[in-house]
Amino acid sequence: MPRISRLNRDEVSASAVSIYDRYLQDRGNVPNMFRTMAHRPEIFETIIRHMEAVLNTGTLPKALKELVIVRTSQLNKTPYCLASHTTICRKLGWSDEHLEALERAVESGKFSEAEQVAIHLAEVMTLNAHGYSDADFTRLRSFYSEGEVVELMAAIGLFNYFNRFNDVLLMEPTKPASAEELAAAGIVPAGV
Repeated sequence: MPRISRLNRDEVSASAVSIYDRYLQDRGNVPNMFRTMAHRPEIFETIIRHMEAVLNTGTLPKALKELVIVRTSQLNKTPYCLASHTTICRKLGWSDEHLEALERAVESGKFSEAEQVAIHLAEVMTLNAHGYSDADFTRLRSFYSEGEVVELMAAIGLFNYFNRFNDVLLMEPTKPASAEELAAAGIVPAGV
Protein backbone atom coordinates (compact mmCIF):
# COMPACT_ATOMS: atom_id res chain seq x y z
CA MET A 1 0.00 0.00 0.00
CA PRO A 2 1.55 3.32 -1.02
CA ARG A 3 2.18 5.83 1.75
CA ILE A 4 1.14 8.79 -0.46
CA SER A 5 -1.60 8.67 -3.06
CA ARG A 6 -0.82 8.66 -6.76
CA LEU A 7 -2.55 11.22 -8.89
CA ASN A 8 -4.36 10.21 -12.04
CA ARG A 9 -4.24 12.27 -15.21
CA ASP A 10 -7.51 14.06 -14.40
CA GLU A 11 -6.16 15.13 -10.97
CA VAL A 12 -2.90 16.82 -12.01
CA SER A 13 -2.18 20.42 -12.93
CA ALA A 14 -2.80 21.40 -16.54
CA SER A 15 0.94 21.72 -17.12
CA ALA A 16 1.53 18.14 -15.94
CA VAL A 17 -1.02 16.58 -18.32
CA SER A 18 1.40 16.81 -21.24
CA ILE A 19 4.05 14.95 -19.20
CA TYR A 20 1.54 12.22 -18.37
CA ASP A 21 0.54 11.91 -22.01
CA ARG A 22 4.15 11.77 -23.21
CA TYR A 23 5.02 8.98 -20.77
CA LEU A 24 1.85 7.08 -21.60
CA GLN A 25 2.79 7.28 -25.28
CA ASP A 26 6.47 6.41 -24.81
CA ARG A 27 6.30 3.86 -21.99
CA GLY A 28 2.71 2.70 -21.82
CA ASN A 29 2.41 3.99 -18.24
CA VAL A 30 3.06 6.94 -15.99
CA PRO A 31 5.55 5.81 -13.34
CA ASN A 32 4.14 5.69 -9.82
CA MET A 33 6.94 7.97 -8.61
CA PHE A 34 5.84 10.63 -11.11
CA ARG A 35 2.21 10.24 -10.10
CA THR A 36 3.27 10.77 -6.48
CA MET A 37 5.53 13.74 -7.19
CA ALA A 38 2.67 15.36 -9.09
CA HIS A 39 1.26 16.45 -5.70
CA ARG A 40 3.79 19.28 -6.04
CA PRO A 41 3.72 20.37 -9.71
CA GLU A 42 6.81 22.58 -9.41
CA ILE A 43 8.89 19.67 -8.08
CA PHE A 44 7.36 17.21 -10.53
CA GLU A 45 7.91 19.35 -13.61
CA THR A 46 11.47 20.35 -12.71
CA ILE A 47 12.49 16.79 -11.78
CA ILE A 48 11.20 15.56 -15.14
CA ARG A 49 13.25 18.21 -16.96
CA HIS A 50 16.30 17.38 -14.86
CA MET A 51 15.94 13.62 -15.32
CA GLU A 52 15.51 13.98 -19.08
CA ALA A 53 18.58 16.24 -19.26
CA VAL A 54 20.65 13.75 -17.26
CA LEU A 55 19.53 10.76 -19.33
CA ASN A 56 19.15 12.22 -22.81
CA THR A 57 21.88 14.84 -23.25
CA GLY A 58 25.66 14.82 -23.26
CA THR A 59 28.09 12.53 -25.02
CA LEU A 60 27.82 9.31 -23.03
CA PRO A 61 25.57 6.56 -24.34
CA LYS A 62 22.25 6.27 -22.53
CA ALA A 63 23.00 2.55 -22.14
CA LEU A 64 26.00 3.32 -19.90
CA LYS A 65 23.99 5.77 -17.80
CA GLU A 66 21.25 3.19 -17.37
CA LEU A 67 23.81 0.55 -16.39
CA VAL A 68 25.16 2.70 -13.52
CA ILE A 69 21.56 3.49 -12.53
CA VAL A 70 20.82 -0.22 -12.21
CA ARG A 71 24.01 -0.75 -10.17
CA THR A 72 23.07 2.14 -7.89
CA SER A 73 19.57 0.71 -7.43
CA GLN A 74 21.00 -2.77 -6.74
CA LEU A 75 23.21 -1.36 -4.00
CA ASN A 76 20.29 0.54 -2.48
CA LYS A 77 18.03 -2.52 -2.83
CA THR A 78 15.30 -0.47 -4.47
CA PRO A 79 12.81 -2.80 -6.18
CA TYR A 80 10.88 0.06 -7.77
CA CYS A 81 13.83 1.52 -9.72
CA LEU A 82 15.32 -1.91 -10.41
CA ALA A 83 12.12 -3.09 -12.09
CA SER A 84 11.92 -0.05 -14.35
CA HIS A 85 15.58 0.45 -15.22
CA THR A 86 16.43 -3.23 -15.64
CA THR A 87 13.75 -3.29 -18.34
CA ILE A 88 15.22 -0.15 -19.92
CA CYS A 89 18.74 -1.67 -19.81
CA ARG A 90 17.50 -4.76 -21.63
CA LYS A 91 15.90 -2.59 -24.32
CA LEU A 92 19.23 -0.76 -24.70
CA GLY A 93 21.11 -4.01 -25.31
CA TRP A 94 22.33 -5.18 -21.90
CA SER A 95 21.74 -8.89 -21.37
CA ASP A 96 20.52 -10.57 -18.20
CA GLU A 97 24.07 -11.93 -17.85
CA HIS A 98 25.42 -8.37 -17.81
CA LEU A 99 22.90 -7.23 -15.24
CA GLU A 100 23.54 -10.24 -13.01
CA ALA A 101 27.32 -9.70 -13.28
CA LEU A 102 27.22 -6.07 -12.12
CA GLU A 103 28.10 -6.90 -8.51
CA ARG A 104 31.29 -8.59 -9.71
CA ALA A 105 31.94 -6.41 -12.73
CA VAL A 106 35.74 -6.75 -12.77
CA GLU A 107 35.87 -10.52 -12.30
CA SER A 108 32.97 -11.26 -14.65
CA GLY A 109 34.77 -10.35 -17.86
CA LYS A 110 31.48 -8.94 -19.17
CA PHE A 111 32.44 -5.27 -19.10
CA SER A 112 35.08 -3.13 -20.75
CA GLU A 113 37.60 -1.38 -18.51
CA ALA A 114 35.79 1.92 -19.06
CA GLU A 115 32.48 0.33 -18.03
CA GLN A 116 34.14 -1.20 -14.95
CA VAL A 117 35.42 2.23 -13.93
CA ALA A 118 31.90 3.73 -14.29
CA ILE A 119 30.40 0.87 -12.27
CA HIS A 120 33.04 1.39 -9.58
CA LEU A 121 32.13 5.09 -9.45
CA ALA A 122 28.49 4.13 -8.87
CA GLU A 123 29.47 1.74 -6.10
CA VAL A 124 31.71 4.14 -4.20
CA MET A 125 29.49 7.17 -4.75
CA THR A 126 26.49 5.22 -3.44
CA LEU A 127 28.14 3.48 -0.49
CA ASN A 128 30.93 5.84 0.62
CA ALA A 129 31.48 8.94 -1.49
CA HIS A 130 34.33 10.05 0.77
CA GLY A 131 36.11 6.81 -0.13
CA TYR A 132 36.70 7.72 -3.79
CA SER A 133 40.47 8.11 -3.96
CA ASP A 134 42.64 10.33 -6.11
CA ALA A 135 43.83 7.18 -7.88
CA ASP A 136 40.20 6.23 -8.59
CA PHE A 137 39.57 9.69 -10.02
CA THR A 138 42.70 9.62 -12.16
CA ARG A 139 41.62 6.27 -13.59
CA LEU A 140 38.09 7.61 -14.21
CA ARG A 141 39.52 10.61 -16.07
CA SER A 142 41.64 8.34 -18.26
CA PHE A 143 38.38 7.14 -19.83
CA TYR A 144 35.98 10.05 -19.46
CA SER A 145 36.14 13.80 -20.10
CA GLU A 146 35.20 16.22 -17.33
CA GLY A 147 31.75 16.65 -18.85
CA GLU A 148 31.26 12.88 -19.05
CA VAL A 149 32.24 12.54 -15.39
CA VAL A 150 29.53 15.09 -14.62
CA GLU A 151 27.05 13.01 -16.67
CA LEU A 152 27.92 9.81 -14.78
CA MET A 153 27.79 11.47 -11.39
CA ALA A 154 24.50 13.20 -12.20
CA ALA A 155 22.90 9.87 -13.15
CA ILE A 156 24.23 8.12 -10.05
CA GLY A 157 23.32 11.01 -7.75
CA LEU A 158 19.85 11.43 -9.21
CA PHE A 159 19.05 7.77 -8.73
CA ASN A 160 20.38 7.74 -5.18
CA TYR A 161 17.77 10.46 -4.59
CA PHE A 162 15.07 8.54 -6.46
CA ASN A 163 15.96 5.29 -4.66
CA ARG A 164 15.58 6.89 -1.26
CA PHE A 165 12.36 8.68 -2.23
CA ASN A 166 10.82 5.44 -3.50
CA ASP A 167 12.08 3.26 -0.64
CA VAL A 168 10.64 5.50 2.10
CA LEU A 169 7.30 5.63 0.27
CA LEU A 170 7.26 1.84 -0.28
CA MET A 171 6.75 2.52 -3.99
CA GLU A 172 5.55 -0.47 -5.96
CA PRO A 173 6.64 -1.16 -9.55
CA THR A 174 4.41 0.56 -12.09
CA LYS A 175 1.93 -1.50 -14.08
CA PRO A 176 0.92 -0.83 -17.68
CA ALA A 177 -1.75 1.83 -18.14
CA SER A 178 -5.36 0.78 -18.42
CA ALA A 179 -7.30 1.16 -21.66
CA GLU A 180 -9.19 4.05 -20.02
CA GLU A 181 -5.95 5.91 -19.17
CA LEU A 182 -4.66 5.45 -22.71
CA ALA A 183 -7.96 6.57 -24.21
CA ALA A 184 -8.02 9.69 -22.01
CA ALA A 185 -4.64 10.62 -23.45
CA GLY A 186 -5.85 9.91 -27.00
CA ILE A 187 -3.61 6.86 -27.37
CA VAL A 188 -4.89 3.87 -29.27
CA PRO A 189 -3.37 0.63 -27.96
CA ALA A 190 -1.40 -1.41 -30.50
CA GLY A 191 -3.45 -4.04 -32.28
CA VAL A 192 -6.72 -2.09 -31.99
